[in-house]
Amino acid sequence: MKPVSLFKELIDNRALIWKLSWNDFKKRYAGSYLGFAWALVPPVVTVLMYWFVFDIFFGQKAQLVKEGIELPYVVYLTAGLVPWFFFTEALQQATNALLEYVFLVKQVVFKISILPLIKVTAALFVHVFFIVVMLAVAAVYGMYPSLYTLQIFYYGFCLFVLVLGISYATSAVVVFFRDLSHLIQVGLQIGMWATPILWNINNVAGHKKLTFVLELNPMCYIVNGYRDAVAGTAWFWQDLSGTMYFWGFTIVTFVIGAFIFKRLKVHFADVL
Repeated sequence: MKPVSLFKELIDNRALIWKLSWNDFKKRYAGSYLGFAWALVPPVVTVLMYWFVFDIFFGQKAQLVKEGIELPYVVYLTAGLVPWFFFTEALQQATNALLEYVFLVKQVVFKISILPLIKVTAALFVHVFFIVVMLAVAAVYGMYPSLYTLQIFYYGFCLFVLVLGISYATSAVVVFFRDLSHLIQVGLQIGMWATPILWNINNVAGHKKLTFVLELNPMCYIVNGYRDAVAGTAWFWQDLSGTMYFWGFTIVTFVIGAFIFKRLKVHFADVL
């Protein structure tokens, strides 16, 4: 399955993908009294908890994001957590897509390549809500939407493609190695602290080698991008080296993910 043919297959089935994604999102909360609200409660509680601990308790103040430009810590924190929430939710759900939809995997005529995309798209619904929350929090501190804010569409697309590429590999491998889903959970816990979400990468600017290693994390590019969009500090093309690295990493990841999925998918029905 070449990436080009994979993209064509996804585009040709876009109506089905959208319908199944919406149904997948709704069924998660079917039967509960609060319904969709349960998708919002854990992230909101997490933001409030981190805000209280780091801002109120430890007294974290405004964070420098660009020369002479600072963000209130709650805005800095929210702009970092919003893309991270989507990344973790989408990756975990998409990794287990084939295991959850076994009955579809065993249908010869069904395009199983759309299953990871269904999960990633379903996670997008909540992400859109939290983008609105993020912009509202920024507005409270006098930071209103501007032309720079439109970059959220770009960085959101970056995030979507990145997690989808990773998911094609993980969703295929987990069929044969079920422990992978647990390893991913551990990796995401480590990844959150390796990404400048709660802390500021400018604080380690004096350690050039450490900064270089940390910036190899593609989520660093996206998190900083969301903050640039909220603060109105820079356009994405101004960070040419970071943009080229991110898309190089993402394209390679997508190609590898598509290759792994293609090589293993002939065995999915037998194993499941």
